[in-house]
Amino acid sequence: MRPPGFWQNPRNAPGLAAQLLAPAAAIWAGRTAARLRQPPVFQPGIPVICVGNLTIGGTGKTPTVMTLVERLSGRVPHIVSRGYGGSLAGPLRVDETLHTAEDVGDEPLLLSAFAPTWVAKARAAAARKAEAAGAGIIIMDDGFQNPDILKTLNIVVVDAEASFGNGRVIPAGPLREPVKAGLARTDLLVTIGPPTAQNSLAENWAEIADLPRLEAQLKPLAMGMPWAGLRAFAFAGIGRPEKFFTTLRNAGAEVVETRAFDDHANFSQPILTRLLHDAKAANAKLVTTEKDAARLPSAFRREVLVLPVRLASDDWSPLDQALKKL
Repeated sequence: MRPPGFWQNPRNAPGLAAQLLAPAAAIWAGRTAARLRQPPVFQPGIPVICVGNLTIGGTGKTPTVMTLVERLSGRVPHIVSRGYGGSLAGPLRVDETLHTAEDVGDEPLLLSAFAPTWVAKARAAAARKAEAAGAGIIIMDDGFQNPDILKTLNIVVVDAEASFGNGRVIPAGPLREPVKAGLARTDLLVTIGPPTAQNSLAENWAEIADLPRLEAQLKPLAMGMPWAGLRAFAFAGIGRPEKFFTTLRNAGAEVVETRAFDDHANFSQPILTRLLHDAKAANAKLVTTEKDAARLPSAFRREVLVLPVRLASDDWSPLDQALKKL
């Protein structure tokens, strides 16, 4: 389901719908706060980095986890995930030769190519498996609002363009918890977006000023693919598909059509057949994201080009300083 438009209203003008939903939002925030007061059920003997966010939907957590794996390569990082959308309860280590996105979720399947990745509906069970398997450090993909594992470093990822929306908690807004409460547990902010969005985020949310902050952007991974001039029929089922369409255009592709799906959308055979038909009718090539490609049937992937993106920054020092403390 696409988020309601009023979630992105200015914080000083959240709209009538947000105001009417304020009592329900207060209940949501109260339940989250109560859950976070619970003591952890597992305290690993190794550092734990949690990569989370304050809003629902995609902010760039997966590329951030990929970056952490790269910068921690000498410390044997293992990834722990709840395996959103997967049918297997776990705990288990993801094997891309055996598992599908339907088994373990699209993000764990994608991340398993970067580091050993463990999934379990109970995150603590996955963390125990990772530590027992020789992990030197655990990277939690999501789970900032989950208290089950004691965390060493909390990284909160923010989409600089979407920011914190109207500043209200679900269902009145996009927040999983109030901004003030979330930032109080945050050790490092990773804000992702172009310079204009980064500046706007800082101007409109003075609450972030006192936190260490890595400013970054998502850039296409250099693969030798000549995107310039390619007639692309782009489709994506991520938190903000428009970000992907913009990235593809910025890479030089001629995006002739787009199709936006819900985050983690299931691409049924009728949907795929229609996408292929419409792309051929437009004399264009189907293009999607890495995460969406993980959910495609293997036989269909040959029909689709994938545009991988990675985190890029002009100054990695805020992240490097945080990692040095582990």
